[in-house]
Amino acid sequence: MIRKVFALVPREFAALTPKLVAAITVQALCQAAAYVLLAPVLEALFDGDTGGAWRWTIGLAVAVAGVIGFGFVQAVVGLRIGVGMQQGLQTRLGDHLNSLPLGWFETQHAGSLSRLMVENVREVQGLIAYLLAKMLTGVIVPLGVAIGMLFVDWRISLAMLSAAPVLYLVNLWANRSYTASDERLHEASAEANARVLEFAQAQPVLRSFGAVGEGNRALNAALARQRRAATGLLFASVPGLIVFSLCVQAVFLVLVYLVVGQVTDGGISAAAAIALIAVSARFIEPLNQAAQLGTALRSAASAADRVTTLLAEPTLPQPDSDLEPGAPSVVFENVSFGYRPGAQVLSELSFTVEPGTTTAIVGPSGAGKSTVLRLAARFHDVDSGRVLVSGHDVRSQSSRSLLGRMSLVFQHVYLFNRSVLENIRAGRPEATDAQVRAAAAAARVDEIAERLPRSWDSAVGEGGAALSGGERQRVSIARALLKDAPVVLLDEATSALDPQSEAVVVRGMHELTRGRTVMVVAHRLATIAHADQILFMEAGRIVERGTHDQLLGLDSRYAAFWNERSRATGWRLESASV
Repeated sequence: MIRKVFALVPREFAALTPKLVAAITVQALCQAAAYVLLAPVLEALFDGDTGGAWRWTIGLAVAVAGVIGFGFVQAVVGLRIGVGMQQGLQTRLGDHLNSLPLGWFETQHAGSLSRLMVENVREVQGLIAYLLAKMLTGVIVPLGVAIGMLFVDWRISLAMLSAAPVLYLVNLWANRSYTASDERLHEASAEANARVLEFAQAQPVLRSFGAVGEGNRALNAALARQRRAATGLLFASVPGLIVFSLCVQAVFLVLVYLVVGQVTDGGISAAAAIALIAVSARFIEPLNQAAQLGTALRSAASAADRVTTLLAEPTLPQPDSDLEPGAPSVVFENVSFGYRPGAQVLSELSFTVEPGTTTAIVGPSGAGKSTVLRLAARFHDVDSGRVLVSGHDVRSQSSRSLLGRMSLVFQHVYLFNRSVLENIRAGRPEATDAQVRAAAAAARVDEIAERLPRSWDSAVGEGGAALSGGERQRVSIARALLKDAPVVLLDEATSALDPQSEAVVVRGMHELTRGRTVMVVAHRLATIAHADQILFMEAGRIVERGTHDQLLGLDSRYAAFWNERSRATGWRLESASV
C-alpha cells in the first residue's frame, strides 16, 4: 500500500518522501528505545541504585529528545507533501481525464468522478500527512521493543515476536472484509450523488409526473442502497476492530502472565517485574493505536486503489507531431467497431464525404448512425479499418488538432452555468465580443438575450436549465458558428421542438453548414432531400446509398422510410364531433 500511495505523490514532492520515511523510522526507533530503557531505569530505582538510574535516565532522555526532534521533522515534511499532494493529484487526475477517449465518459457516473476527485483525493492526502506516521510507528515501535527486550529478558522478547504474525493475520482478515464493503459503499454513494444531481436538474419533469418526494423511486432506492452499504461497512469493520483489539489485549495478558510467573519462580525480582510490565504496556500502546486507526487506514487504502485505477485507464494515443491537413473530407475505410467485445455496432463501413458536401445518415434506431459521428471525432478508436479526416488517419492527429477542425452539434446540448456570452465564446475563447454577438445573431440567440434579466450577462443555469430545448440548441449552434470549423458533425435535434423553435434552429443549421463538409444524422425530411449523398443504414451496415431521387427510384428500404416519414408529418389532432 505504501508504495502505491507514494506513486501518487507529485514529482515536485517525490524527493521529500525518503526524508519523511527516514524521519518516521528514526522517531519510531527512538520511541522503542525509550520504552526499552524504562526497564533498567525502573529496576534501578526500585533497587535503590541511584547512580545506575541516572546513567540509564541519560540514555532515556536522549531517546525522548530524538522522538521530539524527528517527530517535528516528520510532521512538517508530511504536512508539506500532503498539502502539495492534494492540488497536484487533482491536477494530475484532471490532465489524465483530458487524455482519455471521449467515449469513456459516456459510461461513467458524474457522481463517481466527483467523489473520487474530492473525497478520495482528500483521503489519500490525509494518509501521507497524518496516518502514515501512525501506521509505521504501530509496526516499528513494537518490533523495536521486542528486539530491544532481547537484552533485558529473552523470554518476554520471544513472546512479543511470536505475537507479531498472529496480529498480522488478524489485520489481513479484517482488511479483506472491509475492502469489499468499502467498494460497495463507494459505488452506492456515487449512484446516490448522481441521483441527487439528477433530482435537482430534472425538477420540471419529476413534478409534472408526481415523482418528487417518496414518488421518486430512483432517488429513494439509491439513498436506501447507500444506507445499506454504510451499515454493511460498519458491520464489516467493527468485528475486525474488536477481534484485533482482543488479540492485542490477549498478548498483553500473556506478557503479564510470563512476568508474574518468573517472579513466582524467583527468576526475577519484584522491581524487575514492575519494569517489564511497564515496558509490556508500552509495547501494546502502538498496537492499540493501530487498531483504532484501522478503519481510517483501510478507507484511505481503498481510496488510493480507486485513484490508481483511474490513472491506469488507457489514454487515447497521441502522435508526436501534427500533420498538415488536406482538404476537409471524411473517409471511412472498412470500419468495424463495437463498444464491447462480441457486440459489433458497425461492420466494414466504407464511404467518402467530399469537401464542401453534405452526407445525410438515415435509418432505424440502433443502426449505428450516431456511432459513425463519434468515430469521425475519435470518441473511440475503431476495431479495424480506418477513419480519415482532412486526408489523414484520425489516429495520426492529436485530439486538439482533429477537434479543432470540427464543429460538433449533438442531440444533448450541455451549457455551462455561466452567461450566454461565455457559453458561446467557448467555441473560440479568443473571439471578441463583436464576433461572439455576430455568431449569436446568425443563430438568433440575440432574441433570447433580449428577454433575459441581465441580457448577455445572464447565467443560463446548470446544464442550461434556464433555457428551453430550442434555445439551448440555438446557443450550441452559435458556439459552432463562432468556431468556424471546416467540418461539421451534426446530430439533428429538432424532432422534439415546437414548429416555431424548429424553424429558428433550422435556419441556424443552414448558416452553420453553408460551404462546409457536413455529416448529419438526419431526421428532417428537408435535410435528407437536399443532401449531396444519403447513406441508409441497418444493423451497422450501409444497405443503400445515393441521392434522394436515386434512392426513391430504387423503391426499397429508403423509399419505404421516406414514405413513412412523409405520412407522419401529415398527422394532426382533430376535435371529435359528437
